[in-house]
Amino acid sequence: MQPTELTKRWEEICEKVSSYPDVNTSQFNALLTRIQPQAISDGFLLLTTESSFMKTWAEKNFSGIILRALEDLYQITFDVVIEVDESGDQSPITQTPLRQTPSPLPEEAGSRLASEDLREEREDQFKIPDFIQKTEVETVGAHKDQQPQSGAFISPDASLSSFTFENFVIGESNRMAYSMAVQVAEFPGNTPLNPLFIYGRSGLGKTHLLRAIQNYINRTRPDITTIYVDAEELISEYTDAVAQHDKEKSSYKNFKTHYEMADVLLVDDIQYFQGKTQTLNIVFQIFNNLINQDKQIILSADRAPKNIDIEERYRSRFMQGGTVDIQPPEVETKIAIVKSYINEYKRMNGNESLFIPEDIQAYIAENSGSNIRELKGAVTIVIYHLNLSGNDTISINEVRTLLEDHFMGMMSKNLTIEDIQKQVENYYKVKHSDLIGSSRSREVLFPRQMAMYLCRQLLDVPYANIGTKFGKDHSTVMHSVGKVESMLLQNRNVQEEVEVLKKLIKDL
Repeated sequence: MQPTELTKRWEEICEKVSSYPDVNTSQFNALLTRIQPQAISDGFLLLTTESSFMKTWAEKNFSGIILRALEDLYQITFDVVIEVDESGDQSPITQTPLRQTPSPLPEEAGSRLASEDLREEREDQFKIPDFIQKTEVETVGAHKDQQPQSGAFISPDASLSSFTFENFVIGESNRMAYSMAVQVAEFPGNTPLNPLFIYGRSGLGKTHLLRAIQNYINRTRPDITTIYVDAEELISEYTDAVAQHDKEKSSYKNFKTHYEMADVLLVDDIQYFQGKTQTLNIVFQIFNNLINQDKQIILSADRAPKNIDIEERYRSRFMQGGTVDIQPPEVETKIAIVKSYINEYKRMNGNESLFIPEDIQAYIAENSGSNIRELKGAVTIVIYHLNLSGNDTISINEVRTLLEDHFMGMMSKNLTIEDIQKQVENYYKVKHSDLIGSSRSREVLFPRQMAMYLCRQLLDVPYANIGTKFGKDHSTVMHSVGKVESMLLQNRNVQEEVEVLKKLIKDL
Protein backbone atom coordinates (compact mmCIF):
# COMPACT_ATOMS: atom_id res chain seq x y z
CA MET A 1 0.00 0.00 0.00
CA GLN A 2 1.29 3.46 -0.88
CA PRO A 3 2.11 5.72 2.09
CA THR A 4 -0.60 8.18 1.08
CA GLU A 5 -3.28 5.47 1.24
CA LEU A 6 -1.92 4.21 4.58
CA THR A 7 -2.02 7.75 5.96
CA LYS A 8 -5.56 8.27 4.72
CA ARG A 9 -6.85 5.06 6.31
CA TRP A 10 -5.03 5.80 9.59
CA GLU A 11 -6.67 9.24 9.69
CA GLU A 12 -10.07 7.60 9.24
CA ILE A 13 -9.34 5.23 12.12
CA CYS A 14 -8.23 8.07 14.38
CA GLU A 15 -11.30 10.12 13.51
CA LYS A 16 -13.50 7.14 14.42
CA VAL A 17 -11.69 6.64 17.74
CA SER A 18 -12.11 10.32 18.60
CA SER A 19 -15.85 10.12 17.91
CA TYR A 20 -16.46 7.72 20.80
CA PRO A 21 -17.82 9.59 23.85
CA ASP A 22 -15.84 7.43 26.31
CA VAL A 23 -12.45 8.31 24.76
CA ASN A 24 -10.18 10.89 26.35
CA THR A 25 -9.48 12.77 23.13
CA SER A 26 -6.71 14.94 24.59
CA GLN A 27 -4.78 11.82 25.59
CA PHE A 28 -5.44 10.12 22.28
CA ASN A 29 -4.43 13.16 20.23
CA ALA A 30 -1.24 13.44 22.23
CA LEU A 31 -0.56 9.73 21.71
CA LEU A 32 -0.71 10.30 17.94
CA THR A 33 2.53 12.28 18.16
CA ARG A 34 4.28 9.19 19.56
CA ILE A 35 2.84 6.40 17.40
CA GLN A 36 3.05 5.74 13.66
CA PRO A 37 1.15 3.42 11.30
CA GLN A 38 3.43 1.07 9.38
CA ALA A 39 1.08 -1.30 7.55
CA ILE A 40 -2.60 -2.12 7.22
CA SER A 41 -4.35 -4.92 5.34
CA ASP A 42 -7.54 -6.89 5.71
CA GLY A 43 -7.64 -7.86 9.37
CA PHE A 44 -4.21 -6.50 10.34
CA LEU A 45 -2.77 -3.16 11.53
CA LEU A 46 0.89 -2.57 12.50
CA LEU A 47 1.84 0.49 14.59
CA THR A 48 5.24 1.46 15.96
CA THR A 49 6.36 3.72 18.78
CA GLU A 50 9.70 4.83 20.21
CA SER A 51 9.98 2.98 23.53
CA SER A 52 8.87 -0.05 25.48
CA PHE A 53 7.10 2.16 27.97
CA MET A 54 5.04 3.82 25.22
CA LYS A 55 4.29 0.43 23.67
CA THR A 56 2.92 -0.93 26.93
CA TRP A 57 1.02 2.25 27.71
CA ALA A 58 -0.56 2.39 24.25
CA GLU A 59 -1.52 -1.31 24.38
CA LYS A 60 -3.08 -0.94 27.78
CA ASN A 61 -5.01 2.26 27.14
CA PHE A 62 -5.84 2.38 23.44
CA SER A 63 -5.41 -0.97 21.69
CA GLY A 64 -8.97 -2.00 22.56
CA ILE A 65 -10.53 1.22 21.31
CA ILE A 66 -8.50 1.09 18.08
CA LEU A 67 -9.73 -2.48 17.50
CA ARG A 68 -13.28 -1.26 18.12
CA ALA A 69 -12.86 1.51 15.53
CA LEU A 70 -11.40 -0.90 12.97
CA GLU A 71 -14.24 -3.34 13.32
CA ASP A 72 -16.83 -0.56 13.18
CA LEU A 73 -15.27 0.79 9.99
CA TYR A 74 -14.52 -2.47 8.15
CA GLN A 75 -16.92 -4.99 9.73
CA ILE A 76 -14.22 -7.65 10.11
CA THR A 77 -12.05 -8.89 12.99
CA PHE A 78 -8.63 -7.27 13.24
CA ASP A 79 -5.28 -7.97 14.85
CA VAL A 80 -3.47 -4.87 16.09
CA VAL A 81 0.27 -4.98 16.73
CA ILE A 82 2.21 -2.23 18.48
CA GLU A 83 6.00 -2.61 18.35
CA VAL A 84 9.06 -0.61 19.39
CA ASP A 85 11.04 0.95 16.54
CA GLU A 86 14.00 2.76 18.14
CA SER A 87 15.77 3.39 14.85
CA GLY A 88 12.87 5.29 13.37
CA ASP A 89 13.04 3.40 10.04
CA GLN A 90 9.95 2.05 8.34
CA SER A 91 11.09 -1.52 7.73
CA PRO A 92 8.78 -4.38 8.67
CA ILE A 93 9.08 -5.71 12.20
CA THR A 94 8.63 -9.28 13.38
CA GLN A 95 5.71 -9.41 15.75
CA THR A 96 3.18 -11.47 17.57
CA PRO A 97 -0.35 -10.21 16.87
CA LEU A 98 -2.38 -8.75 19.69
CA ARG A 99 -5.94 -9.95 19.38
CA GLN A 100 -8.95 -8.35 20.94
CA THR A 101 -8.47 -9.75 24.40
CA PRO A 102 -8.07 -7.91 27.68
CA SER A 103 -4.96 -5.72 27.64
CA PRO A 104 -1.85 -7.16 29.33
CA LEU A 105 -1.87 -7.28 33.06
CA PRO A 106 0.53 -4.82 34.66
CA GLU A 107 2.63 -7.76 35.85
CA GLU A 108 3.07 -9.02 32.30
CA ALA A 109 3.85 -5.63 30.85
CA GLY A 110 6.20 -4.80 33.69
CA SER A 111 8.16 -8.01 33.26
CA ARG A 112 8.98 -7.06 29.71
CA LEU A 113 9.98 -3.56 30.72
CA ALA A 114 12.23 -4.81 33.46
CA SER A 115 14.20 -7.38 31.48
CA GLU A 116 17.97 -7.20 31.71
CA ASP A 117 18.25 -6.45 28.00
CA LEU A 118 16.46 -3.15 28.48
CA ARG A 119 19.20 -1.97 30.82
CA GLU A 120 21.56 -1.82 27.84
CA GLU A 121 19.31 0.46 25.80
CA ARG A 122 20.13 4.13 25.60
CA GLU A 123 18.86 6.17 28.51
CA ASP A 124 16.81 8.68 26.55
CA GLN A 125 14.51 5.94 25.36
CA PHE A 126 13.01 5.78 28.82
CA LYS A 127 12.05 9.40 29.24
CA ILE A 128 8.41 9.36 30.22
CA PRO A 129 6.00 10.99 27.78
CA ASP A 130 5.18 14.42 29.11
CA PHE A 131 1.61 14.34 27.91
CA ILE A 132 0.18 11.34 29.74
CA GLN A 133 -2.71 12.53 31.87
CA LYS A 134 -4.17 9.40 33.33
CA THR A 135 -7.77 9.78 34.42
CA GLU A 136 -8.73 6.13 34.47
CA VAL A 137 -7.76 4.05 37.51
CA GLU A 138 -7.18 0.38 38.17
CA THR A 139 -9.16 -1.77 40.54
CA VAL A 140 -7.77 -1.06 43.99
CA GLY A 141 -8.01 -2.18 47.55
CA ALA A 142 -8.61 -5.88 46.95
CA HIS A 143 -6.12 -8.73 46.82
CA LYS A 144 -5.88 -10.80 43.68
CA ASP A 145 -7.69 -13.68 45.32
CA GLN A 146 -10.50 -11.51 46.66
CA GLN A 147 -13.38 -9.68 45.07
CA PRO A 148 -15.11 -6.68 46.59
CA GLN A 149 -18.42 -7.51 48.19
CA SER A 150 -21.41 -6.38 46.21
CA GLY A 151 -22.20 -2.78 46.98
CA ALA A 152 -19.08 -2.28 49.10
CA PHE A 153 -17.08 0.79 48.17
CA ILE A 154 -13.31 0.33 48.31
CA SER A 155 -11.57 3.52 49.37
CA PRO A 156 -8.42 4.51 47.47
CA ASP A 157 -6.67 4.57 50.84
CA ALA A 158 -7.85 1.05 51.72
CA SER A 159 -4.71 -0.69 50.50
CA LEU A 160 -1.12 0.33 50.01
CA SER A 161 -1.19 -1.60 46.73
CA SER A 162 -3.73 0.92 45.42
CA PHE A 163 -0.95 3.45 44.87
CA THR A 164 0.09 2.90 41.26
CA PHE A 165 1.35 4.99 38.37
CA GLU A 166 -1.83 4.11 36.48
CA ASN A 167 -4.13 5.83 38.96
CA PHE A 168 -1.95 8.88 39.54
CA VAL A 169 -3.68 11.77 37.77
CA ILE A 170 -1.14 13.96 36.00
CA GLY A 171 -1.27 17.69 35.38
CA GLU A 172 1.15 20.55 34.95
CA SER A 173 1.64 20.66 38.74
CA ASN A 174 3.11 17.16 39.05
CA ARG A 175 4.17 16.10 35.55
CA MET A 176 7.93 16.33 36.15
CA ALA A 177 7.73 14.47 39.48
CA TYR A 178 5.75 11.70 37.81
CA SER A 179 8.22 11.44 34.94
CA MET A 180 11.19 11.17 37.28
CA ALA A 181 9.41 8.63 39.49
CA VAL A 182 8.66 6.33 36.55
CA GLN A 183 12.24 6.55 35.28
CA VAL A 184 13.56 5.58 38.71
CA ALA A 185 11.04 2.74 38.97
CA GLU A 186 12.14 1.31 35.64
CA PHE A 187 15.87 1.63 36.33
CA PRO A 188 16.47 1.83 40.09
CA GLY A 189 20.04 2.85 40.83
CA ASN A 190 20.86 3.24 37.13
CA THR A 191 19.87 6.85 36.44
CA PRO A 192 21.33 10.20 37.52
CA LEU A 193 18.28 10.55 39.79
CA ASN A 194 19.90 9.06 42.89
CA PRO A 195 18.69 10.05 45.34
CA LEU A 196 15.37 11.26 43.94
CA PHE A 197 13.93 13.94 46.24
CA ILE A 198 10.22 14.82 45.86
CA TYR A 199 8.79 17.66 47.91
CA GLY A 200 5.50 19.51 48.27
CA ARG A 201 2.72 20.19 50.72
CA SER A 202 0.80 17.38 52.37
CA GLY A 203 -1.96 15.83 50.32
CA LEU A 204 -0.46 16.48 46.87
CA GLY A 205 0.63 12.93 46.04
CA LYS A 206 4.19 12.46 47.30
CA THR A 207 3.39 9.27 49.20
CA HIS A 208 1.40 8.03 46.21
CA LEU A 209 4.47 8.36 43.98
CA LEU A 210 6.78 6.68 46.50
CA ARG A 211 4.39 3.76 46.91
CA ALA A 212 3.87 3.58 43.14
CA ILE A 213 7.63 3.23 42.67
CA GLN A 214 7.73 0.49 45.29
CA ASN A 215 4.72 -1.36 43.90
CA TYR A 216 6.03 -1.17 40.33
CA ILE A 217 9.42 -2.57 41.33
CA ASN A 218 7.89 -5.28 43.52
CA ARG A 219 5.68 -6.32 40.61
CA THR A 220 8.27 -6.23 37.84
CA ARG A 221 11.51 -7.04 39.67
CA PRO A 222 10.88 -9.58 42.44
CA ASP A 223 14.66 -10.01 42.72
CA ILE A 224 14.97 -6.45 44.06
CA THR A 225 14.43 -5.68 47.76
CA THR A 226 12.46 -2.51 48.45
CA ILE A 227 11.92 -0.91 51.84
CA TYR A 228 9.49 1.93 52.45
CA VAL A 229 9.57 3.73 55.78
CA ASP A 230 8.15 6.94 57.18
CA ALA A 231 10.82 9.15 58.77
CA GLU A 232 9.05 9.13 62.13
CA GLU A 233 8.90 5.35 62.05
CA LEU A 234 12.60 5.18 61.23
CA ILE A 235 13.41 7.54 64.11
CA SER A 236 11.34 5.37 66.46
CA GLU A 237 13.11 2.20 65.30
CA TYR A 238 16.51 3.79 65.80
CA THR A 239 15.53 4.97 69.29
CA ASP A 240 14.37 1.46 70.18
CA ALA A 241 17.60 -0.06 68.82
CA VAL A 242 19.71 2.29 70.92
CA ALA A 243 17.58 1.61 74.01
CA GLN A 244 17.99 -2.14 73.52
CA HIS A 245 21.74 -1.94 72.93
CA ASP A 246 22.68 -2.61 76.56
CA LYS A 247 20.49 -5.72 76.65
CA GLU A 248 21.11 -6.93 73.13
CA LYS A 249 24.43 -5.84 71.66
CA SER A 250 23.31 -6.66 68.11
CA SER A 251 20.22 -4.41 68.13
CA TYR A 252 21.99 -1.37 66.70
CA LYS A 253 23.80 -3.42 64.07
CA ASN A 254 20.58 -5.19 63.11
CA PHE A 255 18.84 -1.84 62.62
CA LYS A 256 21.56 -0.61 60.29
CA THR A 257 21.87 -3.92 58.44
CA HIS A 258 18.12 -4.07 57.79
CA TYR A 259 18.15 -0.84 55.78
CA GLU A 260 21.47 -1.52 54.09
CA MET A 261 20.00 -4.73 52.66
CA ALA A 262 17.60 -2.66 50.57
CA ASP A 263 18.18 -2.31 46.85
CA VAL A 264 15.65 0.52 46.89
CA LEU A 265 15.07 2.58 50.03
CA LEU A 266 12.11 4.96 50.16
CA VAL A 267 11.91 7.39 53.09
CA ASP A 268 8.79 9.55 53.45
CA ASP A 269 8.48 12.91 55.26
CA ILE A 270 12.17 13.40 55.99
CA GLN A 271 11.51 16.87 57.40
CA TYR A 272 11.05 15.01 60.69
CA PHE A 273 14.80 14.44 60.81
CA GLN A 274 15.15 18.06 61.92
CA GLY A 275 16.74 18.13 65.37
CA LYS A 276 17.43 14.38 65.29
CA THR A 277 21.21 14.57 65.01
CA GLN A 278 21.98 11.00 66.05
CA THR A 279 19.38 9.52 63.74
CA LEU A 280 20.55 11.72 60.88
CA ASN A 281 24.11 10.53 61.35
CA ILE A 282 23.17 6.87 61.04
CA VAL A 283 20.83 7.61 58.14
CA PHE A 284 23.67 9.46 56.43
CA GLN A 285 25.88 6.38 56.79
CA ILE A 286 23.15 4.15 55.37
CA PHE A 287 22.56 6.52 52.43
CA ASN A 288 26.27 6.66 51.60
CA ASN A 289 26.63 2.87 51.72
CA LEU A 290 23.61 2.35 49.47
CA ILE A 291 24.54 4.98 46.90
CA ASN A 292 28.13 3.73 46.74
CA GLN A 293 26.68 0.34 45.76
CA ASP A 294 24.48 1.93 43.06
CA LYS A 295 21.37 1.23 45.08
CA GLN A 296 18.42 3.60 44.75
CA ILE A 297 17.15 6.08 47.34
CA ILE A 298 13.88 8.02 47.05
CA LEU A 299 13.00 10.72 49.57
CA SER A 300 10.03 12.98 50.18
CA ALA A 301 9.41 16.03 52.35
CA ASP A 302 6.87 18.79 52.77
CA ARG A 303 9.48 21.42 51.88
CA ALA A 304 12.56 21.87 49.70
CA PRO A 305 15.87 20.49 51.04
CA LYS A 306 17.20 24.02 51.54
CA ASN A 307 14.34 24.71 53.97
CA ILE A 308 14.96 21.66 56.15
CA ASP A 309 16.95 22.64 59.23
CA ILE A 310 19.79 20.11 59.02
CA GLU A 311 23.54 20.27 58.49
CA GLU A 312 24.75 21.24 55.03
CA ARG A 313 26.46 17.86 54.43
CA TYR A 314 23.12 16.08 54.83
CA ARG A 315 21.29 18.62 52.70
CA SER A 316 23.83 18.39 49.87
CA ARG A 317 23.59 14.59 49.92
CA PHE A 318 19.81 14.78 49.58
CA MET A 319 20.17 17.15 46.62
CA GLN A 320 22.93 15.39 44.70
CA GLY A 321 20.55 13.49 42.44
CA GLY A 322 17.20 14.80 41.21
CA THR A 323 15.10 17.28 43.19
CA VAL A 324 11.56 18.02 42.04
CA ASP A 325 8.52 19.64 43.60
CA ILE A 326 4.81 18.96 43.34
CA GLN A 327 2.71 22.11 43.21
CA PRO A 328 -0.96 22.39 44.21
CA PRO A 329 -3.10 21.09 41.35
CA GLU A 330 -4.69 23.51 38.94
CA VAL A 331 -8.47 23.35 38.41
CA GLU A 332 -8.13 21.21 35.26
CA THR A 333 -6.15 18.58 37.17
CA LYS A 334 -8.62 18.62 40.05
CA ILE A 335 -11.48 18.04 37.59
CA ALA A 336 -9.53 15.07 36.17
CA ILE A 337 -9.13 13.72 39.72
CA VAL A 338 -12.86 14.08 40.34
CA LYS A 339 -13.61 12.19 37.13
CA SER A 340 -11.15 9.42 37.98
CA TYR A 341 -12.63 9.01 41.44
CA ILE A 342 -16.16 8.77 40.01
CA ASN A 343 -15.00 6.20 37.43
CA GLU A 344 -13.25 4.24 40.17
CA TYR A 345 -16.43 4.07 42.21
CA LYS A 346 -18.46 2.99 39.18
CA ARG A 347 -16.02 0.17 38.40
CA MET A 348 -15.68 -1.03 41.96
CA ASN A 349 -19.41 -1.07 42.58
CA GLY A 350 -20.73 -1.99 39.14
CA ASN A 351 -22.81 1.19 39.13
CA GLU A 352 -22.41 2.42 35.57
CA SER A 353 -25.58 4.51 35.84
CA LEU A 354 -24.02 6.90 38.34
CA PHE A 355 -24.02 10.39 36.87
CA ILE A 356 -22.62 13.58 38.35
CA PRO A 357 -23.10 16.58 36.04
CA GLU A 358 -20.10 18.46 34.70
CA ASP A 359 -21.06 21.69 36.47
CA ILE A 360 -21.06 19.90 39.82
CA GLN A 361 -17.69 18.30 39.13
CA ALA A 362 -16.37 21.78 38.31
CA TYR A 363 -17.93 23.23 41.47
CA ILE A 364 -16.16 20.64 43.63
CA ALA A 365 -12.84 21.25 41.87
CA GLU A 366 -13.09 25.03 42.06
CA ASN A 367 -14.10 25.17 45.73
CA SER A 368 -11.77 22.55 47.16
CA GLY A 369 -8.33 23.42 48.44
CA SER A 370 -5.08 21.95 47.21
CA ASN A 371 -5.42 18.80 49.33
CA ILE A 372 -6.55 15.88 47.17
CA ARG A 373 -8.14 14.16 50.17
CA GLU A 374 -10.55 17.06 50.60
CA LEU A 375 -11.44 16.81 46.93
CA LYS A 376 -12.17 13.09 47.10
CA GLY A 377 -14.10 13.54 50.34
CA ALA A 378 -16.45 15.97 48.60
CA VAL A 379 -17.08 13.47 45.80
CA THR A 380 -17.76 10.77 48.41
CA ILE A 381 -20.43 12.93 50.05
CA VAL A 382 -22.16 13.60 46.74
CA ILE A 383 -22.13 9.91 45.77
CA TYR A 384 -23.51 9.00 49.20
CA HIS A 385 -26.35 11.47 48.77
CA LEU A 386 -27.24 9.99 45.38
CA ASN A 387 -27.18 6.46 46.79
CA LEU A 388 -29.38 7.46 49.71
CA SER A 389 -31.92 9.48 47.75
CA GLY A 390 -32.20 7.02 44.88
CA ASN A 391 -32.09 9.93 42.43
CA ASP A 392 -30.25 9.77 39.12
CA THR A 393 -28.69 13.22 39.48
CA ILE A 394 -28.31 16.15 41.85
CA SER A 395 -28.62 19.93 41.53
CA ILE A 396 -25.89 22.47 42.14
CA ASN A 397 -27.90 24.01 44.98
CA GLU A 398 -28.14 20.65 46.71
CA VAL A 399 -24.38 20.23 46.38
CA ARG A 400 -23.73 23.67 47.88
CA THR A 401 -25.82 22.70 50.91
CA LEU A 402 -24.20 19.27 51.20
CA LEU A 403 -20.67 20.66 51.13
CA GLU A 404 -21.12 23.87 53.09
CA ASP A 405 -19.20 22.43 56.06
CA HIS A 406 -16.83 20.23 54.11
CA PHE A 407 -14.13 22.36 52.54
CA MET A 408 -11.20 23.00 54.87
CA GLY A 409 -11.15 26.70 54.09
CA MET A 410 -14.25 26.94 56.26
CA MET A 411 -12.48 25.39 59.26
CA SER A 412 -10.41 27.16 61.89
CA LYS A 413 -6.77 27.52 60.89
CA ASN A 414 -5.80 26.71 64.51
CA LEU A 415 -7.59 23.37 64.56
CA THR A 416 -5.50 20.53 66.03
CA ILE A 417 -5.68 16.76 66.29
CA GLU A 418 -6.35 17.14 70.02
CA ASP A 419 -9.38 19.37 69.24
CA ILE A 420 -10.86 16.68 67.01
CA GLN A 421 -10.14 13.94 69.54
CA LYS A 422 -11.91 15.92 72.27
CA GLN A 423 -15.04 16.48 70.19
CA VAL A 424 -15.20 12.82 69.20
CA GLU A 425 -14.70 11.73 72.82
CA ASN A 426 -17.51 14.01 74.00
CA TYR A 427 -19.85 12.92 71.22
CA TYR A 428 -19.36 9.19 71.72
CA LYS A 429 -18.78 9.35 75.50
CA VAL A 430 -15.35 7.73 75.23
CA LYS A 431 -12.41 8.36 77.54
CA HIS A 432 -9.28 9.81 75.98
CA SER A 433 -7.21 6.93 77.38
CA ASP A 434 -9.49 4.48 75.57
CA LEU A 435 -9.48 6.44 72.30
CA ILE A 436 -5.69 6.32 72.07
CA GLY A 437 -5.44 2.90 73.73
CA SER A 438 -5.50 -0.62 72.37
CA SER A 439 -9.15 -1.58 72.94
CA ARG A 440 -10.82 -3.21 69.94
CA SER A 441 -14.38 -3.10 71.26
CA ARG A 442 -16.97 -1.58 68.96
CA GLU A 443 -17.69 1.17 71.51
CA VAL A 444 -14.09 2.39 71.21
CA LEU A 445 -12.92 1.20 67.79
CA PHE A 446 -15.49 3.07 65.74
CA PRO A 447 -14.99 6.44 67.52
CA ARG A 448 -11.23 5.99 67.06
CA GLN A 449 -11.68 5.34 63.34
CA MET A 450 -14.03 8.31 63.06
CA ALA A 451 -11.52 10.59 64.83
CA MET A 452 -8.73 9.45 62.51
CA TYR A 453 -10.95 10.03 59.48
CA LEU A 454 -11.84 13.56 60.61
CA CYS A 455 -8.20 14.37 61.32
CA ARG A 456 -7.28 13.23 57.83
CA GLN A 457 -10.11 15.19 56.22
CA LEU A 458 -9.89 18.44 58.16
CA LEU A 459 -6.17 18.82 58.79
CA ASP A 460 -3.37 19.03 56.26
CA VAL A 461 -1.17 16.46 58.03
CA PRO A 462 0.30 13.06 57.06
CA TYR A 463 -0.95 9.68 58.30
CA ALA A 464 2.12 9.31 60.49
CA ASN A 465 1.35 12.51 62.40
CA ILE A 466 -2.16 11.34 63.12
CA GLY A 467 -0.90 7.90 64.13
CA THR A 468 1.51 9.43 66.64
CA LYS A 469 -1.35 11.18 68.45
CA PHE A 470 -3.29 7.90 68.65
CA GLY A 471 -0.37 5.64 69.51
CA LYS A 472 -0.76 3.84 66.17
CA ASP A 473 1.30 3.48 63.00
CA HIS A 474 0.42 5.14 59.71
CA SER A 475 -0.97 1.93 58.16
CA THR A 476 -3.56 1.68 60.95
CA VAL A 477 -4.65 5.24 60.23
CA MET A 478 -4.91 4.47 56.51
CA HIS A 479 -7.08 1.46 57.24
CA SER A 480 -9.33 3.47 59.58
CA VAL A 481 -9.80 6.26 57.05
CA GLY A 482 -10.68 3.75 54.34
CA LYS A 483 -13.13 2.00 56.66
CA VAL A 484 -15.06 5.18 57.42
CA GLU A 485 -15.04 6.25 53.76
CA SER A 486 -16.58 2.89 52.85
CA MET A 487 -19.30 3.23 55.49
CA LEU A 488 -20.09 6.79 54.41
CA LEU A 489 -21.37 5.54 51.06
CA GLN A 490 -23.69 2.94 52.55
CA ASN A 491 -24.75 4.04 56.00
CA ARG A 492 -27.06 6.99 56.69
CA ASN A 493 -26.16 7.08 60.39
CA VAL A 494 -22.45 7.35 59.71
CA GLN A 495 -23.00 10.20 57.27
CA GLU A 496 -25.17 12.07 59.77
CA GLU A 497 -22.61 11.58 62.53
CA VAL A 498 -19.85 12.96 60.32
CA GLU A 499 -21.94 16.04 59.52
CA VAL A 500 -22.74 16.63 63.20
CA LEU A 501 -19.12 16.24 64.24
CA LYS A 502 -17.90 18.60 61.53
CA LYS A 503 -20.32 21.24 62.72
CA LEU A 504 -19.21 20.79 66.31
CA ILE A 505 -15.58 21.09 65.24
CA LYS A 506 -16.33 24.11 63.06
CA ASP A 507 -17.87 25.91 66.04
CA LEU A 508 -14.71 25.56 68.14
